[in-house]
Amino acid sequence: MRPHYLTPLFSPRSVAVVGASDTPGSIGQAVFANLLAGNFQGKLFPVNLNHKVVAGIPAVASVRQINEPVDIAVVVTATRTLPAIMKDCGKKGIKAVLLAKEFADSEQLEREIINETLSISRHFGIRILGPNVLGLMRPVAGFNASNYTSKVRPGNLALVSQSSALCTAMLDWADSKGIGFSSVISVGNALDVGFGEILDYLVADNFTQGILLHVHHIHDARRFMSALRAAARTKPVVVIKSGRYEDAVTGVTHSSNLVESGDVFDAALARAGVLRVDTIAQLFTAAKVLAANYRVGGKRLAIVTNGIGPGVLAADSAYSNRVELAKLSDDTLELLNGVLPRNWSRGNPLDIIGDASPARFRTAVKACLDDPNVDGVMVIFTPQAGTDHLTTAQLMIGLQRESSKPLFLSWLGDAKVSESRELFSKAKCAHFRAPEYGIEVFRNLAAYQRNQQLLLQTPGPLEGKRADPDVAKARKVIAAAAKDGREILSERESKEVLAAFHIPVNPTKLARSAHEAVKLADKIGYPVVLKIDSPDIIYKSDVGGVELNISNEATLREAFDGIIRRTRQARPEARIDGVSVQPMRKRRFAREVMVGVTHDEAFGPVITFGAGGIAVEVMHDRALSLPPLNDYLVASMIRHTRIGQLLGAFKNLPAVDQDELADVLLHVSEMVCELPELREMDINPLIADEQGVIALDARIIVCPPRPDLKRYGHMAIMPYPSHMVVCAKLNDGTNVMVRPVRPEDADMQQEFVRNLSEESRYNRYLSSIKQLSQSMLVRFTQLDYDREMALAMTREHKDGEEMLAVARFITDPDNEGCEFALEVADRWQGKGIGYLLMSALFDAAREQGLKVMRGEVLAGNKGMLKLMHKLGFSVEPHPEDRALTMVSKSL
Repeated sequence: MRPHYLTPLFSPRSVAVVGASDTPGSIGQAVFANLLAGNFQGKLFPVNLNHKVVAGIPAVASVRQINEPVDIAVVVTATRTLPAIMKDCGKKGIKAVLLAKEFADSEQLEREIINETLSISRHFGIRILGPNVLGLMRPVAGFNASNYTSKVRPGNLALVSQSSALCTAMLDWADSKGIGFSSVISVGNALDVGFGEILDYLVADNFTQGILLHVHHIHDARRFMSALRAAARTKPVVVIKSGRYEDAVTGVTHSSNLVESGDVFDAALARAGVLRVDTIAQLFTAAKVLAANYRVGGKRLAIVTNGIGPGVLAADSAYSNRVELAKLSDDTLELLNGVLPRNWSRGNPLDIIGDASPARFRTAVKACLDDPNVDGVMVIFTPQAGTDHLTTAQLMIGLQRESSKPLFLSWLGDAKVSESRELFSKAKCAHFRAPEYGIEVFRNLAAYQRNQQLLLQTPGPLEGKRADPDVAKARKVIAAAAKDGREILSERESKEVLAAFHIPVNPTKLARSAHEAVKLADKIGYPVVLKIDSPDIIYKSDVGGVELNISNEATLREAFDGIIRRTRQARPEARIDGVSVQPMRKRRFAREVMVGVTHDEAFGPVITFGAGGIAVEVMHDRALSLPPLNDYLVASMIRHTRIGQLLGAFKNLPAVDQDELADVLLHVSEMVCELPELREMDINPLIADEQGVIALDARIIVCPPRPDLKRYGHMAIMPYPSHMVVCAKLNDGTNVMVRPVRPEDADMQQEFVRNLSEESRYNRYLSSIKQLSQSMLVRFTQLDYDREMALAMTREHKDGEEMLAVARFITDPDNEGCEFALEVADRWQGKGIGYLLMSALFDAAREQGLKVMRGEVLAGNKGMLKLMHKLGFSVEPHPEDRALTMVSKSL
């Protein structure tokens, strides 16, 4: 891959400081002094209109007067000067500008100047970081283009913050704890360069092993999510969010009224495989623990202590943090009964008595680590008569090295145990002054592990082998409403859309008179339900527009007239189409749930699930997830609600058909993917019992999508592109399928690589690997289809699916072009596979709007070069490596 296009910004070799100054207290003096003091190895050029020398270095009046190339201009002058400076930078060929000063963009004039500056930068292809930023630091390279006055240590964590004030607080806190950074990037207002592009750069940065994000708001959710998911696959990412409740989700349905923007942000971070924390202390602690490769397999914690009081307090903290106390196995209890004092607690927390020796501590902790019911151990040491804090600490360090499960160590006290704490720090063990902090970290690790599982989920819009929906029929209903100038579909219309996506609905027929209602009721069969049919009324019960359990004609006529009368009194302006007639569904063992869709301004559609009926507003019981969904994500949503605990068998209640319930959520996910017009939706109540599910009421809100929106462009997470799945036939008649690669293809991908000849493996990977490493396997099968593509050619045989070949491309960070690779199994060479796969890859690249496809081919690989010629690639020698040939094709 070519160097990242933000390299001039984050790894410059030459820097011009526009506004560099010797004036004490000025930003220009602070920034230029920091660059000089940081031992930056590149070239520095001060730019000042009024002074010919700054800090002893000759200055120029304009960047255009610099006789050497300049990578980045750091601008610290007044707002009014920005347009002229940006023009000078463009004419000089500078490709990155850091606006390292605060601007009062609340003023109309300054906003206009900023907008003009942005327009000029785009004309010249200049990327801008800022404004309103603290600056930019690369401590590992001695580069400090900021006005921060204190020391920043080099390290392996990258800090990206949207707030300069919070950034300085983080840096001060980190310095007191001895934490260092590879990069410190203050984003500010993100006029141009945002989180997504910065994350893209940090993913490939070898100096960065973990990423800390402070986020206030997101401009480009798709880019943010794609970059965040890519980062989280290779490096721990920890996020702290400010302004959690500032941008409330607004709408007219229950689904929208029950959701807060902070909840949506949490759901997005969970799908991205990252960890969200609440405080600065948690941010750095979580980062240190994750960077030290601490991982947990679940949320079951054992507590070992030589003081029952601290043990019980730790157990209370675990309960408050929703950390499960592990239930020790019978084998573990039997072992401990044989070696611990008779008066030990015989449960969790494990009180091993106040005079516990180092050996007793080791025995108890080792037994817990070996127990399959335990995912982590909190060890609490209290200095008492007969104890040895230092030897016990040494034994715990040894145990941590032996076990893959994490140990959390809390040596209570101060001076008496200080030597043990120093020992833990040197050994990089997770230790805490109070066990409550350790339990918070364990909770975070468990959440991180769950989020990493969510990251692996890349469901398609049409999951599995379910029947395809009638998308055209659904769009026809929506188009009819749009033609009437309506955004709200009636219940009857909403159910038509649901039925088009195979969601069971209670049949709803429109009656414009009492006489028509009687005829429909006779056909349907009593008892029936009557509801007002009006596109202007969301909640029919609020206007007296519902009558239940009508059992005869006389009651029906009276109810019909009453509904019309009450509705006209309550809402005289509302359009009334008539009254709908529906069967009265009575199910003895039914549970009422709600499935909904709401719209977040940053992340787009969000699917909700929770308690339904009248309980929806009282219980506030709901879980939410960003679409697309699959079985794993649906099960996770249901499991995290209180109503989800009531769906199984209980006393006389049989379990509901959870497969049917899950299908409804999957079909709703299909709707969200395929209908960008769908803005909000409530299915409430959705009745679920042992017989299945049925939607008794529904309401959909629609909104015309942007005309320039690409397929699935309304979603923050790109779904599996199932429309690219095609069937084909090889030259020898073999039936094959070409389809995008999925995470579950990992084993098949590994077997494919193992079966390649040594020569083929070397030609593809330029090394003599026998199989893919775990990190490579993850990278090749867990794809973000918005920025990369891998198409596998497979065939069905007696042992299952076999991979015959795979072609892939990875887009350049600027999303203009891509680099491709092609692998064909040795025994399937010469059967037309390469031509078929590469043609499909061209189509995928064009769909993403890419302009050029590039690659490298070994000069001696005549077959591949012949194929490239046939496909219309230009072929030319590699400028640096004679063994390679460069090939490229305009798309």
